[in-house]
Amino acid sequence: MGGAVLVAASVTAGLFSIAAATPAAADFRLCNRTQSRVGVAIGYKEGDGWATEGWWNVSANSCETLLRGDLVARFYYLYAVDYDQGGEWSGKAFMCTRDKEFTIRGVEDCLARGFDRTGFLEVDTKEQKGWTVQLTESNQSAARVTSGTTPAASPMPVPTPAPALRGRSQ
Repeated sequence: MGGAVLVAASVTAGLFSIAAATPAAADFRLCNRTQSRVGVAIGYKEGDGWATEGWWNVSANSCETLLRGDLVARFYYLYAVDYDQGGEWSGKAFMCTRDKEFTIRGVEDCLARGFDRTGFLEVDTKEQKGWTVQLTESNQSAARVTSGTTPAASPMPVPTPAPALRGRSQ
């Protein structure tokens, strides 16, 4: 993935909170701290290319492990849809998705290959072995900041219907 995409995606980090996982849990986890069910897709480096995978259906106020084991890259990418209230957490790192459960290799020519082109948020794990992303809602339009995390904000309106979400465990 080109450097321009990485820089553009990092500007959007204000849409969710990020906190490092405890040393005992060397996984990539997502905690849904909203009152809604959310659907989650993740993008990650796989060999010399990129892959996207989804959908995890994460209940309100619960956590899900998206990738198990020690993290092998510094940057991961995340897209989430508020399934109940119609919002999303998105960014400017474009990767491929589809409405049903998927694993897609490559991030180029999404539309030509029959996939959707979706903007993912960049998650900088700072080369930690484990990381947890906290999806939160803000109290009005002001972002809430928790010590040691990136600000959180309310999801933005979804321009298209939410994908058909199915639980996904590894």
